[in-house]
Amino acid sequence: MEKISSPIIREIKYNEKDLEKFEDIICKEEDTNKKILLNYPTVYIINDKKNNEKFSVYIGETADIKRRTIQHLNIDPKKHVEWEKLSTSETSKMLVIGHNHFNKSLTLDIENRLMLYLSSADKVDSLYNRRMNEQNEYYTSNELDSIFSKVWTGLRKINKDLFPIERIIKDSAIFKASPFHKLTDEQIRAKDFILLRIMEALTREKKGRLILVAGEAGSGKTVLMSSLFYELSQLEQNGDENIIYKDLTSFLLVNHDQQLKVYQQISNKLGITSKKKSNLVSKPTTFINNHSPEEPVDVVIVDEAHLLWTQGKQAYRGKNQLYDLLERAKVVVAVFDPNQVLTTEQFWEAEELAKLQHETIQNNNYILLANQLRINSDKQTVEWIRSLIDEQKINVIPQDKKGYDLQIFDSPDELHKAIKEKAKNQNAGISRVIATFDWDYVNKKKPENEDYWNVKINGWSLPWNLQLPQTKEQKIKNRNLSWAEQEQTIDEVGSTFTVQGFDLNYAGVIIGPSVKYRNNKIVFDREGSRNKKATQKRKLKDNSKEYFSDTLLKNELNVLLTRGVNGLYIYAVDKELQQALVNAKKEMSENNNE
Repeated sequence: MEKISSPIIREIKYNEKDLEKFEDIICKEEDTNKKILLNYPTVYIINDKKNNEKFSVYIGETADIKRRTIQHLNIDPKKHVEWEKLSTSETSKMLVIGHNHFNKSLTLDIENRLMLYLSSADKVDSLYNRRMNEQNEYYTSNELDSIFSKVWTGLRKINKDLFPIERIIKDSAIFKASPFHKLTDEQIRAKDFILLRIMEALTREKKGRLILVAGEAGSGKTVLMSSLFYELSQLEQNGDENIIYKDLTSFLLVNHDQQLKVYQQISNKLGITSKKKSNLVSKPTTFINNHSPEEPVDVVIVDEAHLLWTQGKQAYRGKNQLYDLLERAKVVVAVFDPNQVLTTEQFWEAEELAKLQHETIQNNNYILLANQLRINSDKQTVEWIRSLIDEQKINVIPQDKKGYDLQIFDSPDELHKAIKEKAKNQNAGISRVIATFDWDYVNKKKPENEDYWNVKINGWSLPWNLQLPQTKEQKIKNRNLSWAEQEQTIDEVGSTFTVQGFDLNYAGVIIGPSVKYRNNKIVFDREGSRNKKATQKRKLKDNSKEYFSDTLLKNELNVLLTRGVNGLYIYAVDKELQQALVNAKKEMSENNNE
């Protein structure tokens, strides 16, 4: 097999004078360089470092770098203010990337991968590109990963601030929710279907079409919604080409503080939101309070729609947020997983939920994502986790052929130490300890005789999330980071309210006293929980009140056990549950030795 060569990368000042110098210099070099940089397709990155030490970046590809750059310098500034800023700045630079294997499809894929990486880079605060560049299979598509890795390494040699190490990029919450991920065939079909249904609704209906996207945790729903939202923003910007999308208004809502922060950063970096369009990404209550049913918007996308409130609460005075959104939009695209409903205020009565799902299926507005994209394991490991959650059974832990690391620890201290070791390993990425909400925690209030609300087990303790003090520098650095991305949180315990919707490379799960093992089955004990939102009674439509803690505590366990991409470490407080887990691991070892 032919060894893939390194790319040719040149950096020049972004102006016509230096462009001419660049051409003269390349023409004097060997013919191969001249051909690759001036005659072959190339990828280019125009960037400018701002006063705030952040970068403004444009990424493109072209078959004629000189002609394309002259167009950017002379024509584009008249159309777009961002081009005017780049072309008039004395500090703007351009990186030109060439490779002897570049063709149109490969350069588009490299361009898209650069968008994925740089949209996740901390030092980039604005990123421009007006295309979705996903390519299908082509002659050299198998070389993409190898060539891109060499490109990124070459770029890092030139500018380490703008191009950080790949692990830092891949660990960021923005990377994992970026709209520039290459979608699976299932996700592509789903997005194309949703766009078609949106187009039909915008031409035929006044308001209230619901498109329901279902799928278990880790099935790729967030990336799909992020990609859909970005594509709708691009269709709106190119509305002159298709009158249906002219002045299209689309909003992205999520009822989760950490996830909202991620979406807001993505939207700000990509120019989807601005001072004039600052409310395109928000919480449902904010949107409902700011919009009237008399003037419905075009499209509302709701990620984590299972977190919508189904009763009035605080600033929300309605009865069901989903129904209120349907009154305020022509189309609502809602990601919904009933197994991730965590509180009584989000709970749906069985008949009403069944009716909602039935109607969307009957109207051909229901999409199910069946593939498991998060957990990097074989089928048997996923089935073991699902059996524990869904059937409440503990089977023998299977030997994972892909290397997924599923371990049972004898103490929370050992589990924490193992997670800290994984967090130190640059190749392992973000790993954190998380737990069922079975120890007291009151937000923005200190306990009487201790510095923190702690998870306590047999003399061992660790603070709950978002409590450890931070220096001024850390606060600035952490302002836009999710809980798991902040360095000090390796010595905290995350809850479902912190990690829902996010990945961890290794998840250390402490199963507290609300989950027990009796008569060969997992049972849930609301007396062992401190999550009042899950254990209090819920008022039903007939005014009766019931407990739904078995369902909600089961969902809590579901969220925690499905966070780990490469590994799941477990410790259980309940002695019988812990022993059952230890036995399941021991039986696996014995089976392997036979």
